[in-house]
Amino acid sequence: MRDVVKPPAFNEVHLLGAKFHKLNVQQLIDFITCEAKHDKKTIVSHVNVRAMNFTYQLPWYKNFINKSDVVFCDGFGVLLGAKMCGHCLNSSHRMTCPDYIENLASSCEQANVSLFLLAGKPGVADKAVKKLKAVAPNLRIDSHHGYFDKSGEENELVIERINKFKPDVLYIGFGMPVQERWIQNNLERVDAKVFLPLGACLDFYTGAVYRGPRWMTNRGLEWLTRFFTEPQRLWERYVVGNPLFFYRVMRSQTAKLFRRSKSSIY
Repeated sequence: MRDVVKPPAFNEVHLLGAKFHKLNVQQLIDFITCEAKHDKKTIVSHVNVRAMNFTYQLPWYKNFINKSDVVFCDGFGVLLGAKMCGHCLNSSHRMTCPDYIENLASSCEQANVSLFLLAGKPGVADKAVKKLKAVAPNLRIDSHHGYFDKSGEENELVIERINKFKPDVLYIGFGMPVQERWIQNNLERVDAKVFLPLGACLDFYTGAVYRGPRWMTNRGLEWLTRFFTEPQRLWERYVVGNPLFFYRVMRSQTAKLFRRSKSSIY
């Protein structure tokens, strides 16, 4: 993976060996639209509790996150974990794509930045395009569903379609860690400038998957709705993954305190 130039304007937060940046939604959108004007490849990643667990378990995934140009926080659990480690953060430093995708589309339209959506079951991305065009009618946008073989001939045909469009911003939504692996494997072959892996954003945005009421999503309780909607598929992610993340954070903090007390003795 290519070397990354650290954006000097954003402070880095380090948690369990992985980084994310301290920024708000508008700063994120401005960064994306600005980088889309440059003739270089930029990766904008995000972390939530699931991503943090992957960075702990998968060395290649941690490398992907830490070499991304910007990493934003998409989870209240990560904010809480960072606060437990002494970082000064608030709810404005956490953002989730369905809440800002229309603002991103409007900013892309104003900046003459094109957008390609590569995500969801057949029909989901097309529906998202229609909704975004209603908000930003002059936006140059195209899409393809995410249910294709990520290697071989089918993958080549999808890349060919993307390269024909030449998007400034490529949204990839295959879910973690498949989307990050796909970017890693195809980065140099895809003719796009900003790579934006955003998971199930389009499913939530189009209503294909229910997020839950606003009062829950605003308080970081979206996972409860998802869990009760799909308990068999998601029980391990939340029932096991969430406590495991906080256990690792507390163990990391305990180890730091022990090292400090030990060094003060000597």
